[in-house]
Amino acid sequence: MAGPTQGDDASTLSFGEQFRSLSGTYWISNAMEMLERLAYYGLRTVLPVYMVLAVEEGGPQFDHIQKAGIYFWWAAVQSFVPIISGGYADRFGLKKTVGVSIAIKIAGYLVMAFAIELAALMTAGGSSGVPGHWATLAWFTAGSMLLAFGTAVFKPGLQGIIATEIKKDNASLGWALFYQLVNLGAFIGPPLAGFLRLMSWKWVFVCCAGIVALNYALLPTIKEPEKSEEARQSEGFMTTLIKSAEGILEPRLLAFLAIFSGFWAMFYQLFDLLPNFITDWVDSSDVYDSIATPMFGLFGSSPPADWLGMVPQEQMININAGLIMIFAFAVGYLTGFLRSMQAMIVGILVAAIGIYSLGMATTGFWILGSIVLFSIGEMMASPTKMRYFAGIAPEGKKALYLGYVNATTGIGWSLGSMIAGTMYEEGGDKVVLARKHLTEVVGMSAEAVEKLPKTEVMPLLTEKLGHADPMVTQALLYDTYSPQFVWEWFTVVGVVSMFGLLAFDQVTRRNAKWEEDALIAITAVTCGICYNVLIGGWFAVHMVARKFLGSRTVAIVILIETVGFVGYSIVSGLLSS
Repeated sequence: MAGPTQGDDASTLSFGEQFRSLSGTYWISNAMEMLERLAYYGLRTVLPVYMVLAVEEGGPQFDHIQKAGIYFWWAAVQSFVPIISGGYADRFGLKKTVGVSIAIKIAGYLVMAFAIELAALMTAGGSSGVPGHWATLAWFTAGSMLLAFGTAVFKPGLQGIIATEIKKDNASLGWALFYQLVNLGAFIGPPLAGFLRLMSWKWVFVCCAGIVALNYALLPTIKEPEKSEEARQSEGFMTTLIKSAEGILEPRLLAFLAIFSGFWAMFYQLFDLLPNFITDWVDSSDVYDSIATPMFGLFGSSPPADWLGMVPQEQMININAGLIMIFAFAVGYLTGFLRSMQAMIVGILVAAIGIYSLGMATTGFWILGSIVLFSIGEMMASPTKMRYFAGIAPEGKKALYLGYVNATTGIGWSLGSMIAGTMYEEGGDKVVLARKHLTEVVGMSAEAVEKLPKTEVMPLLTEKLGHADPMVTQALLYDTYSPQFVWEWFTVVGVVSMFGLLAFDQVTRRNAKWEEDALIAITAVTCGICYNVLIGGWFAVHMVARKFLGSRTVAIVILIETVGFVGYSIVSGLLSS
């Protein structure tokens, strides 16, 4: 096969040459990332179900708006902290940064595991059995923030080590293999978590803490990369903070981060919303009968009775990690023949088609097919962003730039979570819609319906409607209220992001004098459609201000705005409690 001919970031080496050029430190670092992802995705795939789990079943029973709030702050911390922690990782040492982050992640898992008990202890039992109690929410949020912060410190540190071991001619394969090994951990994690949650939900959290602790055995074997002269320079916290905020305001960088965020708003619904959608609406008995039962039969067994004739959502979504684990390196090699931007644009389009198809049918095989389609797009778009950013990072600032790339995830994940949470709570959650049907159609009083325990709502509605099979009631609710609308909306978000990137690519390749003005307009329109006019306007105002007032002034303003928003959110949360 001829070598790549397009783009200045395409590789000229053969597959074998690229593979052999990867170092031992590269492989050890990838093993650490794999363990961290095993624990992280083992929890993340089942967490959306746990967060809304009825108190009668041992869950905190948060509503979807509370769940969205947790994910909003989780996304903000995990995605924006690396902008700062990446700079400190370069300065203070990548190994030391990784070591500290592991301890923080362990603490996060354990606080989440015992959030219900800690809340009961703090309230003298007042929170016990109360759905979505503020104390339980506070402890669980604190645990998730520790996990998010630990991840935010871990990722730029370890990925900074990996970036120093990857060269221009093996970057496409190197980052694709990294993504593949990450997904090996992500593939093993969900089945393990699915097994553990049948024993006890706490075992999921505790075992994840133990798995990530295994990285302390591998960390000493990694050689600390040499620091560049720039990375050795000593700077205070505020200086580093302001300089990091200044860096992200570079017009091309900020425009790319904002425009590409639409992909991540769409992407994270596969892990944050789809678990709830499958649990609520999907009839996976076809997959259970055709695949699960025969597979268990090969070992002289049968699927767990707790599956109730359905394949759990974490097992279905796990096909995403499985496909990436197997095919990521091949897709990465093929996308090496394209410019990074071309690969990302095509990847978003394919993923958006997959997201749209999630709402077209509720059979298990259809949902699996939709996840497969989404995964193909993800393999094209997601690892390519790493290649794009690692390629433009100055020496000594690779971890910092890899921290910047997390900002696009943070924008999309945080804002997408709030949109999805509100949408699903109002028009997607099966129990919420069942309560609505009991009130508006069956004629029960709203007060009586509201007092019903969550586990009794669907059985009561099935009884009132005279159905023998609860799946008939479920189908009636689906046809009546169309909860699949949420996938239609996020498809729009993904497609708008794709067109925004296409416009970004056309503008930046011309290097015209009017480039900055065009990027401001593209960013404002893209974010205005994906999120709302206020978000699009915020980006436009700050990009224009940077043009006339300078990066330092706008960076300070943004930091002040951030402190004000965090303070407002904390005070509002306390008052509402």
